[in-house]
Amino acid sequence: MIDWLTADIDLDSVPLHVGIIMDGNGRWANARGLHRTQGHAAGEPALFDVVHGALDLGVQWLTVYTFSTENWDRDTSEVEFLMQFNVDLLERRRDELDDLGVRILFMGDVDDDRVPQVLRDRIRSAEELTASNTKMTMVYAFNYGGRIEIVDAVKTIARGVASGSIDPDTITMDTVSNNLYLADMPDPDLVIRTSGEQRTSNFLLWEAAYSEYVFTPVLWPDFDRHEFARCVGEYQTRDRRFGGAVDGPLTDGDG
Repeated sequence: MIDWLTADIDLDSVPLHVGIIMDGNGRWANARGLHRTQGHAAGEPALFDVVHGALDLGVQWLTVYTFSTENWDRDTSEVEFLMQFNVDLLERRRDELDDLGVRILFMGDVDDDRVPQVLRDRIRSAEELTASNTKMTMVYAFNYGGRIEIVDAVKTIARGVASGSIDPDTITMDTVSNNLYLADMPDPDLVIRTSGEQRTSNFLLWEAAYSEYVFTPVLWPDFDRHEFARCVGEYQTRDRRFGGAVDGPLTDGDG
């Protein structure tokens, strides 16, 4: 048993891939009379406590929603803070993650002109430094939106049809999956959303079609490896049927 682990979970049935919608930074700050940006800063230690917990549990992929395509509509000062915060975060944590054997990947429109060049440079250097790591892959969904990801995949496929390299009659779900931002990324088994909100917010819409969702009331800065393990434990109580029938007579709610 891992020394910090208090949740009742089966270490042989830990989800391969966990996605997290990190929500509640602003509310955490507001409740303490702080600026929203201080809530974002307080979320950093929570994230890296979860990284250590996920590594201990044997999670192989961890995808975190760090900045959505809709977040550009926030107050300019908050957006500017988040851009610089991501620069600082990569500078502070890149080597730590590398030492832990974590591969860093980004998914989303990193080359958007609104993304500062210094941040784009930090992203590329972090990906290059950690490219050969195999302990866990940590994906930052940055300037990311699930609908845009699907639209971009459709555009790529459409160009293939127009050029004659793709026969439209051969297009399958695998064709779409193979043209998403990270084609080799397995679909998430579990998606966690913090702060009590219960919606997907445009996160991994295609990939999470059959994911189990766990919604926790904990605000992101208060989230830690213990709550992460509790969410994994709840996931392990689910009967994942992927649209298949259950054994025995159907009851209300059975698929």
